[in-house]
Amino acid sequence: MEKGKQEFMLNGLDCSNCAKKIENGVRGIDGIDSCAVNFAASTLTVSSSEKDEQWLLNEVAKKVKSIESHVTVRPKHEKKPADDGYKKRLQHMLLRLAAGAVLGAIALLAHPGAAMEFLLYFAAYLIIGGDIVARAIKNIFRGQVFDEHFLMALATIGAFIIHQYPEGVAVMLFYQIGELFQGAAVSRSRKSISELMDIRPDYANLKTGEGIRLVSPEEVKIGDIIIVNPGENIPLDGRVAAGASMVDTSALTGESVPKKAEKGKDVMAGFINQNGVLHIEVTKGYEDSAVSKILDLVQNASSRKAQTENFITKFAKYYTPAVVIIAMLLAFLPPLLISGAVLSDWVYRALIFLVISCPCALVVSIPLGFFGGIGAASKAGVLVKGSNYLEALNQVKYAVFDKTGTLTKGSFEVTELNPAGEFTKEELLEAAALAEIHSQHPIAESIRKAYGKTLSAETIKSYEEIPGHGIKATVNGKAILAGNMKLMDKEQIDHGQTRITGTVVHIAIDHRYAGSIVIADEIKEDAKQAVTALKALGVKRTIMLTGDTKQTGEAVGKSVGIDDIYADLLPQDKVEQIEALEAKLLPNEKLIFVGDGINDTPVLARADIGAAMGGLGSDAAVEAADIVLMTDQPSKIAEAIRVARRTRRIVWQNIGFALGVKAIFLLLGALGFATMWEAVFSDVGVTLLAVGNAMRIMRLKNE
Repeated sequence: MEKGKQEFMLNGLDCSNCAKKIENGVRGIDGIDSCAVNFAASTLTVSSSEKDEQWLLNEVAKKVKSIESHVTVRPKHEKKPADDGYKKRLQHMLLRLAAGAVLGAIALLAHPGAAMEFLLYFAAYLIIGGDIVARAIKNIFRGQVFDEHFLMALATIGAFIIHQYPEGVAVMLFYQIGELFQGAAVSRSRKSISELMDIRPDYANLKTGEGIRLVSPEEVKIGDIIIVNPGENIPLDGRVAAGASMVDTSALTGESVPKKAEKGKDVMAGFINQNGVLHIEVTKGYEDSAVSKILDLVQNASSRKAQTENFITKFAKYYTPAVVIIAMLLAFLPPLLISGAVLSDWVYRALIFLVISCPCALVVSIPLGFFGGIGAASKAGVLVKGSNYLEALNQVKYAVFDKTGTLTKGSFEVTELNPAGEFTKEELLEAAALAEIHSQHPIAESIRKAYGKTLSAETIKSYEEIPGHGIKATVNGKAILAGNMKLMDKEQIDHGQTRITGTVVHIAIDHRYAGSIVIADEIKEDAKQAVTALKALGVKRTIMLTGDTKQTGEAVGKSVGIDDIYADLLPQDKVEQIEALEAKLLPNEKLIFVGDGINDTPVLARADIGAAMGGLGSDAAVEAADIVLMTDQPSKIAEAIRVARRTRRIVWQNIGFALGVKAIFLLLGALGFATMWEAVFSDVGVTLLAVGNAMRIMRLKNE
């Protein structure tokens, strides 16, 4: 693999604090330029301009092992081994916990004498929690003092110092059991999310001269023919070369209704072939295929953190040292200031305070909550490129739409030919078809389709595309202009006035007006529903920006319920309109722009949130956007906002619940009404409930 960015899987990573330690540790390796750990996806991404993958793998694995010995590293493209040692580690941990519990029970029930009792409890403690104490000591030497291992080690060693041996052992036992449950909950959560996006193809049936060969999708090249049998996933993007079938597109689009795939039709990786054999000519390599991009977008989305996630990270950084300081004051100040206060009683309360203070519930459940929200949006056919954009969707108050390909289907048809002067309909259409021969715009394609004859590019001597105006070409010695009224005005050609509704292409030949061609575009079925749904969700204004004529723009805008319509815009005019609209926004308001074409790319990049049509939209638009709508349905914006609101609600439920329970138990502990046993149960219980609540995001239906 080439030098640069490399991705690795971190097997056994079930602690968000450990993820942060690994990220900081790997970032410090000489030769590595940058490093990011995605806790929710268990991935580590490193970049190096100098080193190759093998060097990176060796150095990263060595560093990770020194930080978290139970975490193993493997390249992301390698399949997970059948036995990665998890079962063996689990069995080993359960044996340790059972042995320690037995020794503790003997000490508790047998009353063997003070010295023997201490030895039994101490042996039980070391068997159960020796690794936690070792990690805490190791981290102190690395300068990473305030973490959950430090809190547990300090609390339990403190219990031994004040002769609360049973509680010291019990706290460590329940903490370790809680860690097992937490690891299982995190693992299950990740599995639930990954199952939503389980669309990665395992193989491709490559057609060769010798027959059909089973190969990895990465081995297939553009132009190769692959065979897809009924029930198989389409492994790569391509065009149907032979055969016909119904395909299930739900994995990519969230739409349950199958679509027809037949000769000449484009299909995408991740579609499931239902009932016929398809011969597909591959048009994109695996790395550029829809399925690869979707998986990459979703799995790396959490690298762009929401403000809430950043807040919790910063909160945990200051919160843990603060509670340690408070615990120290709680242990030693009352005995000094209050007459009759017993030191051991207040030390015990301080230790309880430390156990309760562990912020695991927050730092584990909140990244999982946002990751679950991104997974739920993906299942609905909306790709959100980061949890920051998912959170920003909650604040959308202005929705701005492009017209062609966004609110309309972009499938144009020539409906009228209006020749002028001595020109005939045939001359008018031929001139337009020749002028549009090199253009990939849907309007150009509709004109060539209406002409229906073979066109020769050799007849074109010069060709110039004028953005926002049209095309200037020299064909067979004739100067042809094809474009909008602005082009005619610019070239000072008298074109008269047209009152026709629709997209109008004006044609001039040798500086004489030849007439106009009217092209109609059908409005998308859900365009009106999209605008209605957005207004129901509290969007203040809906706006349409189009390069089309004012008449056409107003006809489309009014039929779908758009509030404000701006027409005859060049790409730079659209950016200016977006900037003017954003200047009017209140501090907590966001603007979303929805578009599909290359000309929309600057606006998608400029808007607070850019949403691109992923099915028919241009690659440049999809690349520039923050959100991708895989079905090309504008109504999916409302669905994305609903998912974002559910995610925010559940994330804040977790924050409120975790902080509320901790505040109550911290107070009870400080006042002497809670024991260490209750402290551990509250900490573990809150974490498990918060993780379980985070997973509700994926199960909720439309509200």
